[in-house]
Amino acid sequence: MAYTLDDLELAQEAALAGAAEGLRHFAALAGLPRELKQDGSVVTAADRAVEDRIRDVLTGARPADTILGEEHGETAGQGGRRWIIDPIDGTHLFVEGDDRWLVLIALEEQGEITVGVAALPAQGLIFWAVRGDGARQAAILDGRITGEQKIAVAGGAPELASSRLGVVPDWDRDDVAALIGAADELPWSLHPGLLVARGDLDVAVQTSGKIWDFAATSLIVTEAGGDYRGLDGRTTPGPGASLYSRSAEIGDAALAVLR
Repeated sequence: MAYTLDDLELAQEAALAGAAEGLRHFAALAGLPRELKQDGSVVTAADRAVEDRIRDVLTGARPADTILGEEHGETAGQGGRRWIIDPIDGTHLFVEGDDRWLVLIALEEQGEITVGVAALPAQGLIFWAVRGDGARQAAILDGRITGEQKIAVAGGAPELASSRLGVVPDWDRDDVAALIGAADELPWSLHPGLLVARGDLDVAVQTSGKIWDFAATSLIVTEAGGDYRGLDGRTTPGPGASLYSRSAEIGDAALAVLR
């Protein structure tokens, strides 16, 4: 699948713009109205403003591309290219003043994710991957990316019992209770899937989500040498629970426990 460095640079630019907008609202949480969507999840004006800012950047550079965002749905384009946006992943964290929320942007070409960027604005961190070129982490300083370093999953024998596990979110855990009992669950300082990608966890489960929750992080994990799949067996991002692991063997073991 073809991609260009320009697509990565654009995704990073859009993520940094969204991060700046998100931080502006994060600094004024007391006055931020909250609403509930039909599915019971929280949404705020910040979610919409961040998505608007990201869309402005992407549309300005790639007006023919399709854009799918969590808050504003899909804007049809042409040519088989689609940007997938989760403007604030973890709105429940955001509104509580927790710094683990993310800005997620991915590029899908002809049904395959080719670029993924995950920014943690309140922590000053950014992760990204380009298909076939590995995964990387860097700092965000004064609105710029600095200190780039390549990341990789941990090595070691594929033993689930000694695996370090992260589960997100902190509720809705009944369906993964067997895996929690079989592995060593640890607290997470940032999205567990990203911790798998940089070698700090061996396996992680996200118990629910849509394509925008997984598009960027799935590519980052696989380009770091790991494995991504849905608990239903799919290997591409989509709706439902998802599993990130440092190897297919660990993933197989985790799925066997869950089934």
